[in-house]
Amino acid sequence: MDQDIDFDDDVFTGKEHTPLRANAFDKLPAEKIQLIQQHFHEIMETLGLDMTDDSLKDSPRRVAKMYVNEIFGGLLPENKPRISTFSNKYKYRQMLVEKDITVYSFCEHHFLPIIGKAHVAYISNGEVIGLSKINRIVDYYSKRPQVQERLTMQIVDALKDALGTKDVACIIEAKHLCVNCRGIKDTASSTTTAELSGLFRTNPITRQEFLHYVGNHAKLD
Repeated sequence: MDQDIDFDDDVFTGKEHTPLRANAFDKLPAEKIQLIQQHFHEIMETLGLDMTDDSLKDSPRRVAKMYVNEIFGGLLPENKPRISTFSNKYKYRQMLVEKDITVYSFCEHHFLPIIGKAHVAYISNGEVIGLSKINRIVDYYSKRPQVQERLTMQIVDALKDALGTKDVACIIEAKHLCVNCRGIKDTASSTTTAELSGLFRTNPITRQEFLHYVGNHAKLD
């Protein structure tokens, strides 16, 4: 029988999770949009922009709506994906790997994009999920101000909870525009993070099989 999994609210707590205030969800999205619009209008004026110009006058509202409804939509609890699991009736006991899942997030230090790919794997403990749900998990946690290390852990934790197994792994390879377009301006560098749990951590053969599938032959201890 299918089972609907709703992620616990504790995904917002703990040192490894997104730092939010206790009253983070008190305001409705429309209220947040209105406040951000006002503040962003002040930012643009402070920068010296002419806010009566036709090209600029609606930018604060566009930015506010984009922040709340799109690029930071992972901060809205109502956007948490509901994950349906299915009984593994075909008794598939090997790892399932989904590669090259698009990661589009924002660095919480400079609010500049993090762009890359996630490679996710799990070994069924009796339950499986639809493939697109893995993409939805990655997308949901990406749509927050993030650090890549935390994002990698959040994806693994969410899949462990949904599937009832410790055997989950995630590697993220991404470029950080806070490095590429400001500061050191190193356009060639990228960042790789990995979170390995269960057999992916304890069994070298399982770990190497995963790395082989995703095309990453680096040794991860």
